[in-house]
Amino acid sequence: MQNGMHTDTERCVRAVQSKDARFDGWFFTAVLTTRIYCRPSCPVVPPKPENMTFYPSAAACQQAGFRACKRCRPDTSPGSPEWNQRADLVARAMRLIADGTVDREGVPGLAARLGYSTRQIERQLLAELGAGPLALARAQRAQTARLLIETTALPMAEIAFAAGFSSIRTFNDTVRDVFALSPTELRNRRPKTTVLTPGTLTLRLPFRAPLNPDNLFGHLAATAVPGVEEWRADAYRRTLRLPYGHGIASLTPKSDHIACRLTLSDLRDLPVAISRCRRMLDLDADPVAVDDQLRTDPVLAPLVDKAPGRRVPRTVDEAEFAVRAVLGQQVSTAAARTHAARLVTAHGEPVDDPEGGLTHLFPSAESLAALDPESLAMPQSRRRTFTTLVAQLADGTLHLGVESDWAQTRAQLLALPGFGPWTVDAIAMRALGDPDAFLPTDLGVRRAAQELGLPSTPAALTARAAAWRPWRAYAVQYLWATDSHPINFLPA
Repeated sequence: MQNGMHTDTERCVRAVQSKDARFDGWFFTAVLTTRIYCRPSCPVVPPKPENMTFYPSAAACQQAGFRACKRCRPDTSPGSPEWNQRADLVARAMRLIADGTVDREGVPGLAARLGYSTRQIERQLLAELGAGPLALARAQRAQTARLLIETTALPMAEIAFAAGFSSIRTFNDTVRDVFALSPTELRNRRPKTTVLTPGTLTLRLPFRAPLNPDNLFGHLAATAVPGVEEWRADAYRRTLRLPYGHGIASLTPKSDHIACRLTLSDLRDLPVAISRCRRMLDLDADPVAVDDQLRTDPVLAPLVDKAPGRRVPRTVDEAEFAVRAVLGQQVSTAAARTHAARLVTAHGEPVDDPEGGLTHLFPSAESLAALDPESLAMPQSRRRTFTTLVAQLADGTLHLGVESDWAQTRAQLLALPGFGPWTVDAIAMRALGDPDAFLPTDLGVRRAAQELGLPSTPAALTARAAAWRPWRAYAVQYLWATDSHPINFLPA
């Protein structure tokens, strides 16, 4: 699969005729006779090829006058893997739009974050996605509105405001245009068995199969910082720092989706919370493309065949992860959790958890930058690394976000005192989302390489791993899974 797949008509037709769910989110099928658009796996009888046309985004379908299918609900497709595996302007813009930047800051705010003019961004998004940033944000608002209509008992006026609409009229018109139903009709279609819990939203996060939850949730649970994260009743739970307030997410792996419960202090944060949970769990990945590439290596092929669909566990807060990566330098995982927990207890913002267990948000960079360095119980060299990092995050000299340019940010991180290749690539992999980040100096990776007969020196292993590109971060997950020894110490 590749960028611009919607232009390959023959391939798209085959995907639709075979109802292939692997292509959901890669392109959308618009039916000329019914003026409805669908996901490729739509269960209805496929239309005749001559009645199909294909678009790269739901927003482009909506702009062309098509309405969402009521059977397959194309607005709930997994996101395109393109935006997670690329670092160009369009991909970075799409990650920001999913994070709600256009709703909060407008197109000028989007442009300012990316360092381009609004005209350049409009032109590139239109060329690749058939829709500009406003149309893409509108499509996201419509999906948010539908979620709130179907999962809450809130009055429509409150839903309109929470979903980011400027008026009730715009909300009503958009819902009708996109779903061919009024907001009230959408609510009436909700299953009678739906249980609504005040203050809590329950939804399904779709993904492309296969998904192996063991490494994904196992890693998050093993490194969980007390007070901020926990594993309880088969769910990973954590607090979220969001633009308008805070939230608590509870995520449970199921066979065909992730069950998600969100408790938010401000419902305007719903799309951002969903986007960050999806990103943390790497749910928009294309596991078939990843695994097919890694299977070309005869050493990795048995690992992939044994447990396909491994994802890269990421983060909901890039700055938080960078701080935690520094806390984890040269110490065990347990010690890193202890250091982080002390910071959380002393400097995190308290939150109320209806279920108990979670107590704080992870401290902001600003609060950590205000600390007396002498109060930090860590060696002098790591204290300098820590204080330099949080100072640059707090004053904006260093910005870590979904829009970060991977190469530029790597260079900035490497220039900081105490930042070596392991720390930089760990941040690139888990915080920035670079699918090709690689950790040849990691002890777990090197031990796995030895057990598998791969080169174990960093230079030789890096050369050998060239065949795994652009998915080396996923290869790391497979290598980690073979290591039967606990990782006690990690290099900088």
